[in-house]
Amino acid sequence: MERKWWTLIAVCTAIFMLLLDITIVNVALPDIERSLNASFSELQWVVDAYALTLAGLLLTAGVLGDQLGRRRVFGVGFALFTVASLLCGLAPSAVALDVARALQGIGGAVMFATSLALIAQEFHGADRATAFGIWGATTGGAVAIGPLVGGIITESLGWEWIFFVNVPVGAAAIWLTFTKLVDVREPHSGGIDWGGLVTFSGALFALVFALIRANAEGWTSPLILGLFAASVALLGAFLAIESRHPEPMFDLSLFRKPTFVGASIAAFALSASMFAMFLYLTLYLQSVLGFGPLEAGVRFLPITLLSFFVAPVAGKLSERLPVRGFLGGGLALVGGGLLLMYGINADSSWTTLLPGFILAGAGVGLINPPLASTAIGVVEPRRSGMASGINTTFRQVGIATGIAALGAVFQHRVAAELTDRLAGTPAAGRAGQLAQVVAGGGSEGVARQAPPGARQALEEASRAAFVSGLNEILLIAAVVAIVGGVLSFALVRRRDFVAAAEAAPAAA
Repeated sequence: MERKWWTLIAVCTAIFMLLLDITIVNVALPDIERSLNASFSELQWVVDAYALTLAGLLLTAGVLGDQLGRRRVFGVGFALFTVASLLCGLAPSAVALDVARALQGIGGAVMFATSLALIAQEFHGADRATAFGIWGATTGGAVAIGPLVGGIITESLGWEWIFFVNVPVGAAAIWLTFTKLVDVREPHSGGIDWGGLVTFSGALFALVFALIRANAEGWTSPLILGLFAASVALLGAFLAIESRHPEPMFDLSLFRKPTFVGASIAAFALSASMFAMFLYLTLYLQSVLGFGPLEAGVRFLPITLLSFFVAPVAGKLSERLPVRGFLGGGLALVGGGLLLMYGINADSSWTTLLPGFILAGAGVGLINPPLASTAIGVVEPRRSGMASGINTTFRQVGIATGIAALGAVFQHRVAAELTDRLAGTPAAGRAGQLAQVVAGGGSEGVARQAPPGARQALEEASRAAFVSGLNEILLIAAVVAIVGGVLSFALVRRRDFVAAAEAAPAAA
């Protein structure tokens, strides 16, 4: 087999594993909550700790790949990811799991940031479109199939095994990386941009931490206001450093190209809308509708199958049709799918979500391959690692901030609804405390703690409060997707793409 196909196999294995671990944990969260006695905030961090470190280090990892050799950096990241997966499965507490997930995110950042650059260095012409189509199908399939795989593993082996399965697969892929792939580096690159790394990661951490803790601490509390202020200050320092650094990890001049801006917006909007909603939709299927992990995972199959089969077709067609149509149209479908899910009530069944799942799945499949080719199509090949890192950063920042921001709105709405419904009852004084449990998927536990005569009323109130919060964030996520689609359609244009000797000109 030719080296380029070995490269594609290694890269797609890495992408499948690291993206699977974003959504695979969702159906296991109720089991993790019971096993480790985790709070709602700790459950959010199981997802966000991974997404946060993934986002914060993508830029540096992409530049390191260009400097030190993409195969070498990719392999080291794969090894760290595999070891961290083992630590996740062995975690004795929620805090230990969150820390291990953060380490897993660091390894994932290195793998993700170098993946597109590895494909770009090996594939040219028509084969590149095929490779990006396969990469896009892997990306969409991994995110969507995560709930199903997570459900099967959680029910048959236990939640720990959603992490343990990474170990043998990772070991085999690491061997493949160092025996079949070739190292390519840019010898004239400068050193690591430590100032940019520290300020960007710090700004992102402060923002996400503030969003997650805002409801519990109070939006106007000194801690939350201080975190928001720190995030703004660090972001300002980051921009100042990057504008003066001779070899910045984030080349701000790329944002003079509207197409690069449009691709970044599309990456953020997709992740902050549909991918962030996976957490809350999973909690709804399991905690409100009462499905087990496997049953919940099966319900996500419409998204999985459509995104998987649409992506290769989109990859091929994007060579001949305008890319902006795929990005804008795909996000419009995602937004439309979320709007179709909006309006559920306490008596709805899961089939109420089905039309929205179908539409959103098709949208995800349309976006991923053209988005990947656009991200690196506007830079010369030697900077493909940076471009890949920036685009995947926007993807992961979208997931981290999307989960945190939607979670803040969701928790506030659940608390307000539950307070109204419990007014005048013996449980009125505990409405805020109960809302935290309900938002974390513990509706059944809340009802069991009530006196026998009050259980049904409390269960109905909890169910209605959860659904009210879910409807609100479905609407917000739909708006994010639609606005992102309009902007990406308006900004992406053919003339911004770079035609290099190593690559056929990309269609836009």
